[in-house]
Amino acid sequence: MRECISVHIGQAGIQVGNACWELYCLEHGIQPDGQVPGDKTAGHHDDAFSTFFSQTGAGKHVPRAIFIDLEPTVIDEVRTGTYRQLFHPEQLISGKEDAANNFARGHYTIGKEIVDLCLDRIRKLADNCTGLQGFLVFNAVGGGTGSGFGSLLLAPVCGVRVLSTHSLLEHTDVSILLDNEAIYDICRRSLDIERPNYSNLNRLVSQVISSLTTSLRFDGALNVDVNEFQTNLVPYPRIHFMLSSYAPVISSAKAFHEQLSVAEITSSAFEPASMMVKCDPRHGKYMACCLMYRGDVVPKDVNAAVSLIKTKRTIQFVDWCPTGFKCGINYQAPTVVPGADLAKVQRAVCMISNSTSVVEVFSRINSKFDLMYAKRAFARTLNASARGHGGGGVLRGTRGPGRPGEGLRGGCC
Repeated sequence: MRECISVHIGQAGIQVGNACWELYCLEHGIQPDGQVPGDKTAGHHDDAFSTFFSQTGAGKHVPRAIFIDLEPTVIDEVRTGTYRQLFHPEQLISGKEDAANNFARGHYTIGKEIVDLCLDRIRKLADNCTGLQGFLVFNAVGGGTGSGFGSLLLAPVCGVRVLSTHSLLEHTDVSILLDNEAIYDICRRSLDIERPNYSNLNRLVSQVISSLTTSLRFDGALNVDVNEFQTNLVPYPRIHFMLSSYAPVISSAKAFHEQLSVAEITSSAFEPASMMVKCDPRHGKYMACCLMYRGDVVPKDVNAAVSLIKTKRTIQFVDWCPTGFKCGINYQAPTVVPGADLAKVQRAVCMISNSTSVVEVFSRINSKFDLMYAKRAFARTLNASARGHGGGGVLRGTRGPGRPGEGLRGGCC
């Protein structure tokens, strides 16, 4: 067995995690109490379940996941929600005081009070695995808990940090970027939701995460192992920030009027409007590209769709990387949450790409950081918290290009 452990940190990480585990349960036929009707997996190990779920002697399936927040409000929603019986109580960890959207509080003060407990619970989850292949970390790069505590948990040795993106650079193998602004636009444009809320956003994000992990959970040929993400997408260790897109995004109201072909959804996946982060890939060059299809898709149609993309010559690769696409097909059809905004479709594609255009994302964050730093916003709190815990003046010399992080969600493999 090749297990994965999911770590959900802060409000964004927990709420995205809630949407993801709801979708995983629907895809695997698991009820909110962890049972499977007419369970055929009891008594023997089923790899489709065991990658993301452990199984008790009574046949209950428990997510290999841990939810962490510095204050209890968001985790209490999990504890009292529809799937409250699904999760082990020890895997829901909350503190008593939030980070107040402040990196220093999450990293240097409040976060240090529970980091040892969290690491201990993660070790217990790892001990319960026979062949742990990696961790999937869900956290926001802005705010206090997701960024501050997230970087504290990721760092093997607690060094001086003020920017969550720097910890992602050092301590993760693959980081997939998601941007609230881009996902809001997709919800408004494609799902006709005038004022999207976090629930709308998270349901869409969960479809992307589900497509990414389909081959880990079901039979597939591409990215069947967490290590394959790094092998297929990362040419050099520090160049590991990925763009993602998903197609088709169709509202339930239009479901009976639209059914897109493989060529159409492939073309749509390369459009800037389909990107889950605000950036235009046409302004940069690709270093690697994975297309993960699911549902009613055959290799012949995929080859034709990729050939069509190549003939347009709008997709440019760097000259030092092969100009190829990694394509994988999983015949598990896309699943949607009943009553949600997304329509059920016969086929879908998720694209993960390593492109030089990701610099637009960090440049935009850098500009926002400069605006805040010009007014010394949070500077006193950051420096005071860091000095009190041996960090020195952490804001000095941190204004280099592409270093700051605010407003992003990151999923790390």
